[in-house]
Amino acid sequence: MAQVIGVGIIGMGWMGEVHARAYRAVPDRFADGGLQPRLVVCADAVEARARAARERFGYARFTTDWREVMADPEVAVVDVTAPNGMHLELVRAAARAGKHVNCEKPVGRDPAETRAARAAAREAGILTFVGYNYRWAPVVQYARRLVAEGRLGRLTHYHGRFLNGYAGDPNGFLSWRFEREHGLGTLGDLMSHVIDMAHLMAGPIASVTSDQEIFIRRRPIPRPGSGTHYDRGTAEDPAGDVTNEDYVSALVRFEGGAHGLLEACRIVNGAKCDMSFELHGTKGAVKWTMERMNELQLQWRRDDDPAQDGYTTLLSGPAHPYHGHFNPAWGLGLGYDDLKVIEAWEFLRSVAAGKQGEPGFAEADAVARVQQAILRSWESRRWETVERE
Repeated sequence: MAQVIGVGIIGMGWMGEVHARAYRAVPDRFADGGLQPRLVVCADAVEARARAARERFGYARFTTDWREVMADPEVAVVDVTAPNGMHLELVRAAARAGKHVNCEKPVGRDPAETRAARAAAREAGILTFVGYNYRWAPVVQYARRLVAEGRLGRLTHYHGRFLNGYAGDPNGFLSWRFEREHGLGTLGDLMSHVIDMAHLMAGPIASVTSDQEIFIRRRPIPRPGSGTHYDRGTAEDPAGDVTNEDYVSALVRFEGGAHGLLEACRIVNGAKCDMSFELHGTKGAVKWTMERMNELQLQWRRDDDPAQDGYTTLLSGPAHPYHGHFNPAWGLGLGYDDLKVIEAWEFLRSVAAGKQGEPGFAEADAVARVQQAILRSWESRRWETVERE
């Protein structure tokens, strides 16, 4: 008999919907896993959105007060997809209630809040997980395996980036994502994924020097509870100031000796979702982008035959991690939502086993320590050392 795990989701915007679909798909995609998530309650401050989510996804009930999620005895895990400014408060409440937490990144509005969230979870003894979903692409997991096995040799260079033009329209709404009181801008939203992927693929970052810029300084003010950060107003609408960064770049040195460049921008033209990395070692190299998430570029050094020394394209298939849970064929790709299904499965599996999985709040804290060094570099204009745990 499958183990039933009661789920409560707080925040029913786009990401809350993605998480709800993911939990519903787990018993199908991981049919032999013996887990049955049950959508108990969803919470959103906008009643119409909470009510629609209950009807659409089959929650047992809905609420406009997130505290009811924490108090519900049928809820074993709390899923946080609310705005970043609420994350710490929600994590602390879940910890007090003894609920395990799956929290979207960034866990806190700033590094200090992420560290506080980790401390609250650790003190309460709850299990945690974080939405660094890009790491779950099957070919990314395969590339990680190649690195771990030493098949690329000694790592020398890493280039990670997240170029996404979701905010490139100057008439895009001034949502909470653009206000410093609700958290960091691109450093928290996009660069957190870049840093996590760099840690996954190349190991801990030792030091950084960084720069940042706000390119679009005013935006139309949205109506509360309407639209997403992809929606737009007009030039005639009342406008407000953007108070966090559009662009971040950082030169980095890894503890293992590799050097690299990390970059993220939310207003760039051309790129749509270029969450990507290039990793070079003494024996070979790999590169990957989310825009072609089912392809991995792989190169082996060929001193014996330089004519064949170049990148080869691998297509995701059942020999790569997780792919076979979605289809049995080579070249029939997965999509973004499938990565969230894998994420939900890994979280629930850790809860069922009573064992902390990755990425949890420890990995989020590691990202936050790099972000803190980046923030210091903006002030000092120098290289800054990343604090060790």
